Amino acid sequence: MSNTVKSPWVIHYDGSSCNGCDIEVLACLTPLYDVERFGIINTGNPKHADIFLVTGSVNEQNKNVVKQIYDQMPEPKVVAAIGICACTGGIFSECYNVLGGVDKVIPVDCYIPGCAARPEAIIDGVVKALGVLEQKRLAMKQGGNTPAAAEEEKEA
Repeated sequence: MSNTVKSPWVIHYDGSSCNGCDIEVLACLTPLYDVERFGIINTGNPKHADIFLVTGSVNEQNKNVVKQIYDQMPEPKVVAAIGICACTGGIFSECYNVLGGVDKVIPVDCYIPGCAARPEAIIDGVVKALGVLEQKRLAMKQGGNTPAAAEEEKEA
């Protein structure tokens, strides 16, 4: 993380879950883990966020919200699926309205499994997401498209 140019800002969204992973994400902000000491800031505005942390599975009611938050984030952006529900749908995968993990709606860069994912695993996943973010920044500087921009070009 020593070569990161700016402090990463994260936005957190809970799809549909038992809230176990949400509690663990919030634990990362407590004095015990204190991710803010690394410059990681939690924001409520997707237009300021670099990393999208998603907990819980995606269903018919929230798929548009997840997509809208993702679309509002500036490039380059990274998505981290936190917990088994966000990765695959988890125990809710057989429910009638659950589509599955976050990757059914938006591209995911980092998967952080667990039920509930431990704060140490979440912090490790965010650090890995920072590496992906830096690679995307370098690709943009070199004139390459990010995966999200390339995907939008295909749709157009």
